[in-house]
Amino acid sequence: MHELSLAEAILPSVLAIAEEHRARVMSLTIQAGALQMIVAESLAMGFLAVAEGTAAEGARLIVEPVAVTARCRRCELVFGVEDSIFLCPDCHVADAETVTGNELVLLRVELEPCESMSSTTS
Repeated sequence: MHELSLAEAILPSVLAIAEEHRARVMSLTIQAGALQMIVAESLAMGFLAVAEGTAAEGARLIVEPVAVTARCRRCELVFGVEDSIFLCPDCHVADAETVTGNELVLLRVELEPCESMSSTTS
């Protein structure tokens, strides 16, 4: 389950953002390419586990999937890749480079200022 190690890798960046803004993390959005083969539910569960006791405890992790596209090196056509078949539908050559689908990007972090949290508990 590589999702747990990905969650551990994401957490420091999220906590740095929270610390910079003196806030608590409410949610975060990750853009994940299909080639990363991430199980969104496993990543979310792993993040909940590694974030326990931090400013990101209980934060909702949202995964936005990114489809695989490739560019044919022969005719330059950009096409969608299905079933890991990198065959150009135009010139039928199997010589393509990946354009999208290999990303793993921290896209958004939604924060709640700590001041508002403390004022609601007073």
